[in-house]
Amino acid sequence: MASYWILKTEPDSYSFDDLVREGTGTWDGVANAVALKHIRAMRTGDRVLIYHTGKEKRVVGAARIVSDPYPDPKSDDPKLLVFDLTAGSRWPTPVSLSTIKADPLFADHPLVRIGRLSVTPLSGAQWDRLHRLGGRAS
Repeated sequence: MASYWILKTEPDSYSFDDLVREGTGTWDGVANAVALKHIRAMRTGDRVLIYHTGKEKRVVGAARIVSDPYPDPKSDDPKLLVFDLTAGSRWPTPVSLSTIKADPLFADHPLVRIGRLSVTPLSGAQWDRLHRLGGRAS
């Protein structure tokens, strides 16, 4: 059974549109211990939502993980991991952080409680709710 995740990115550095243009990309640059713990739990086939940080602060699209995590080839640190993902579609209605914060289902979610964490898990119910809010079928 697939797991669900939110991946946060600064759109000026790497946006969902960049992933769409590439088709498949490598998710790298994560050094936070908790985020790396989440990455170690990821598997091929897991589904992710892309969240733009900075001025946007919103979920903008979906993607799928297409590789298990592996050591970052750009680093000598074996603790740093990356994974590959393929773009899904941009959402017709991006879901803002304020909308997420207003929903009781997300009261304890790390996106709301730990704003700096770049990789966070989602429950199936949270995944479904975000899709409905974004105008997409899950």
